[in-house]
Amino acid sequence: MTRVAVAGLGYWGPNLARNFDDLAALAWLCDLDPGKRERFAARHPRARATSDFDEVLADPDLDAVVIATPVPTHYELAKRALEAGKHVLVEKPPAMRGAEMEELVALAGERDLVLMPGHLLLYHPGVLKLKELVDSGALGDVLCVYGNRQNLGIVRTNENALWSLGVHDLSVILYLVGEEPVEAVAHGNSFLTPGVEDVVFCYLRFPSGKIAHMHLSWLDPHKMRKMTVVGREKMAVFDDMELERKITVYDKAPLQEAESYGEWVTRTGDIFCPKISNDEPLKLECQAFLRLIEREGDRAQVAADGAVVVRALERLTESLRA
Repeated sequence: MTRVAVAGLGYWGPNLARNFDDLAALAWLCDLDPGKRERFAARHPRARATSDFDEVLADPDLDAVVIATPVPTHYELAKRALEAGKHVLVEKPPAMRGAEMEELVALAGERDLVLMPGHLLLYHPGVLKLKELVDSGALGDVLCVYGNRQNLGIVRTNENALWSLGVHDLSVILYLVGEEPVEAVAHGNSFLTPGVEDVVFCYLRFPSGKIAHMHLSWLDPHKMRKMTVVGREKMAVFDDMELERKITVYDKAPLQEAESYGEWVTRTGDIFCPKISNDEPLKLECQAFLRLIEREGDRAQVAADGAVVVRALERLTESLRA
């Protein structure tokens, strides 16, 4: 039985602890806050609780560490866990610079360990269906992808909208397109907190000619969690705010009729919503991590895909600062 430690019991760590406990894998809880340790130790009595990360790593029977601490600590803690011979699931982003992520990928490869970034949406049944539609050719050649991730709040002061919201959509866009961008441009502004952009617009261009756009904001009248894929034949929308219609496929596209004078007309066909499983994405992510540890799946590819996301995020950040 795989034994897992969860480090960080703040916003997201308790959800990870709950899922790994349900999967009978939770062995350790680690957090500096004694109140959080006491609270979640009572909730998960089969797990040991500590404030000492080194104590966790010293356990010879521990297989893996899940890191859900603040973003600036991800790289250091992931590196220490890999050096201690533990598999690692680290929340997004695993590192703040591409060079750091490359170091983690190389370290995991050298030691034959799992390094899995916590890109939750890649395990969402709706996103998996969207990927199936893209890869099967059901939409025709993909032309562009754009994401909308907006809300009024939560206003953050320690990370901007790109880092807080954008990593979600960036990971999905790169997953759907299957290419690394050759151009990454970001523009934004800090309206509420100096130096912390609360509205960000991003543009990506890929070697194949595909393009992508992200609108990220916590200063907006709408709560949106939407991804749109435009193909030559059909278009598809993933809307995570919908309870039932997570995916909508539109059989519509521009059409140039042979008997016309070269003008384009619009072809409109059926609109349908494929059935989507209501499985919890986080549970699916945790199960995928355990399968990778058991050598089911491509460990190297998962780590490499995470590195592409960090590199793109770094380029967008440089553009935003410029």
